Amino acid sequence: MYKIQANASGTRSINVTDEHLATVKKYSLLRNLIDSTGFIDETVLDKLKLNMRSMLESNMGADKGLIDLCLDVIYNKNMKAFGLHQLVLLYIEWDEKNNGETEMED
Repeated sequence: MYKIQANASGTRSINVTDEHLATVKKYSLLRNLIDSTGFIDETVLDKLKLNMRSMLESNMGADKGLIDLCLDVIYNKNMKAFGLHQLVLLYIEWDEKNNGETEMED
């Protein structure tokens, strides 16, 4: 389990599991989310929420991992743009680590 900081002062945090990160990877939720400026702000978070809501309303919504990610992380009351930025950084680190382990096994 990982803990990401949800605000700049560090008073709020969100727990993120490997299953949450695997769901992000499975659905490529962070791909093309951030525009050309490279900044993560509240509009980027809103875009992610809308994308996930649309996925839940479609047939993909039957996936328990997607529902858990929504409830535990994305729609968490503490999630703000700062928290999303921390989630992106955690995902990049997690993905690199897991890809390195996969390559070693091959």
